[in-house]
Order: sequence, then structure tokens, then C-alpha cells
Amino acid sequence: KAARAKARAAYMRGDKNALPARDRGPVKKLVRDYIDSKRSLGEYFLPLMVIVLMLTLVPSVEIRFFAIILMYSAMAYSVVFGFITTSRVKKLVSERFPDEPTKGLGIYGWLRSTQMRRLRAPAPQKKLGDTV
Repeated sequence: KAARAKARAAYMRGDKNALPARDRGPVKKLVRDYIDSKRSLGEYFLPLMVIVLMLTLVPSVEIRFFAIILMYSAMAYSVVFGFITTSRVKKLVSERFPDEPTKGLGIYGWLRSTQMRRLRAPAPQKKLGDTV
């Protein structure tokens, strides 16, 4: 149990040896740092959907309609933001690591950007607004 706790702490710190294969390497670290240095609506998507769910329980048709519009707007924004993030991540990686393949890095960054900052694993190493 102590060994698992120690391994988990090392993983959350981002130690190279504790990371699984999907998170290893300087390229993935660059993607994580890039995503963690910026704020996105995706981080707030889950709490926003809880609010939408509560609003749909209100008997007012106008409020329920607003809740549905809010939900679809957030989803559309998330998809558009994902495509933009994917292209930015691939461009950044191709500039810094020209010989590395960029396959899968865009979706890796996009999925990380949709997680709430506190719940990201490994934990963010960069603060909001830091330069990458």
C-alpha cells in the first residue's frame, strides 16, 4: 500500500520513471505544459452541465430553453476549441521538435484541456499564464 502511494505521488509530480507510456517524453511534457498554462471552457464543462441539469428541472419553459441553448453552445465551443487546440499543439511541437511525429498529440492536448485543472494527472507543472 505504501509503495502504491509512493508511486502515485511520483506520477502526480510528473517524475519521468513513474509516468505511463502515454505520458512519457519531452514532447508530451511540452503539450501538457502548453495546455496547463492556458485556461479553457472545457475545464468548466462538467460543472456547467450540472448547472444545465438543474436549470432543466425548473418549470419555466424559457429557463429550460436557455439551459439547452447553453448546453449546445458549450458543446459547440468545446469542439471548435478542440480543433484550434489540436492545430496549435501540432504547430508548437513541429517547431520545437521537428523530427518528432505529431500523430495523437492534438487529441492528447484537447482531452487534457477538458479535464478540470485540479483533477489532471499528472498534476499541472505550469501556472496559468506561464510562457511555454
